[in-house]
Amino acid sequence: MSDFLDALGRVPDLLAQHLLLAMAALVLGIVLSLPLAIWSARVPTVGRIALGFASLVQTIPGLALLALFYPLLLSLSTLIGGGIPALGFLPSLLALTLYALLPILRNGVTGLAGIDPAVIEAADGVGMTAWQKLRLVEAPLVAPVLMAGIRTAAVWTIGAATLSTTVGQPSLGDMIFAGLQTQNWALVLAGCCAAAGLALAVDALLGVIEHGIAHRKRGRIWIALAVLASGILVALAPMLPASKPTIVIGAKGFSEQYILARVIGHRLEAAGYRVQYKEGLGSGVMFAALTSSEVDVAIDYTGTIWTNQMKRSDNVPRDAMLAAIAAWEGRQGLNLLGRLGFENAYAFAMRGDRAKALGLTSLDDLVAKAPDLRFGADLEFLERPEWKAVRATYPLRFGAANAYAPTFMYRALESGQADVISAFSSDGRIAADRLVVLTDPKGAIPNYDAILTIAPRMAHDQRFVATLRPLIGKVSVEAMREANYMVDRDTGKVSPEVAARWLEKKIGL
Repeated sequence: MSDFLDALGRVPDLLAQHLLLAMAALVLGIVLSLPLAIWSARVPTVGRIALGFASLVQTIPGLALLALFYPLLLSLSTLIGGGIPALGFLPSLLALTLYALLPILRNGVTGLAGIDPAVIEAADGVGMTAWQKLRLVEAPLVAPVLMAGIRTAAVWTIGAATLSTTVGQPSLGDMIFAGLQTQNWALVLAGCCAAAGLALAVDALLGVIEHGIAHRKRGRIWIALAVLASGILVALAPMLPASKPTIVIGAKGFSEQYILARVIGHRLEAAGYRVQYKEGLGSGVMFAALTSSEVDVAIDYTGTIWTNQMKRSDNVPRDAMLAAIAAWEGRQGLNLLGRLGFENAYAFAMRGDRAKALGLTSLDDLVAKAPDLRFGADLEFLERPEWKAVRATYPLRFGAANAYAPTFMYRALESGQADVISAFSSDGRIAADRLVVLTDPKGAIPNYDAILTIAPRMAHDQRFVATLRPLIGKVSVEAMREANYMVDRDTGKVSPEVAARWLEKKIGL
């Protein structure tokens, strides 16, 4: 119960941002849908096209729709010389607005089409203009049907807003994604309950407005609107200018990143900065957020930058790779402050008993057995250049390959649903679960030193740099494994916040 109460402490700030995003998308959806519904009802061809498009949007998975706006906005920003954010609020707003269109548009068109023709004839008979007919006759008759569509859109939008976490927009999805990764079910439950509660509350208020319209009770309409407006004003309060500068810390979607983000956050808070976290980001999204200063500081890995961002396929010595990355990032305004002191490389791992039974110790040995085995990878690995490089070096052809969230990847190995996984060398579960890491005799996998990178906005701020410099070279792989395992183990698990405090003491910070 205490874990759930602790998780509830994270709700208010995220709930406020979730509400603002969802309401902005809903209002924009209404603004776009209403004139389109009127036009569609008047011109059937427009109606077929508009409804067809809105229906098509609903077939696109929410994550995919959010992801598609990133390259579109990035290209548009490049075309006009910059200034359009490709991450965070804007792509989330646009994607959610598209999701809100269908129920509002469909109910609007249906309501207008369902008006008794005799009523329209009577309005024409008394000499009403088209605008008077719309305002005095059609709108009051259609309003209850239209409100039903708006209520549906509101619930859909609030639910889908949890996915905005993946493009760097804080929402209740932060809690859900972090909880799933760390198996902190109290965090997942708190996030889900808050999202569901918000959806039910907004739906209830819109229901009061719908009832007030249907029964011509303006008092109810104004009370419900006032409550909604009050909620939005309260949510806007955290957006007011803060006395302290706000630093945004980026983190990918696994335990190590959550822990290190808080280690950075604690140092910055102690130095007087106000800290905000953007978590659950993919590798490409986080790097783009860094280069655009939408994230001020983050931990990344040399191998990831080398292969994903620099598009390098050669494998050079560790120091040469770091120097080349630092120079390349420097040309983009980034400040690669240095290595933290440990490596988190990809490592092909198996259960010890299974590897022994098959006589496997290296990736060379795995080649012959792979067709009879199932491969479990993290969500990115199967699309990463490293996987292509491994397959080019070792002609691995697994019988099946499935992607999992990192935590569930280990579960798949434990339960026998996967025989080999793309593990991480700094993960404490490798030793705890007695996994065998297959060697890479041909050096297909590059090194993955953890590096601290500062975005252009703060790259040359001497106070900021001095605050973070003590982290360089301080974190050993043994300490990182212990901290990771504290979060990832099945019993006695702790939050990334607690693990970060432990790690700070362990390394003498």
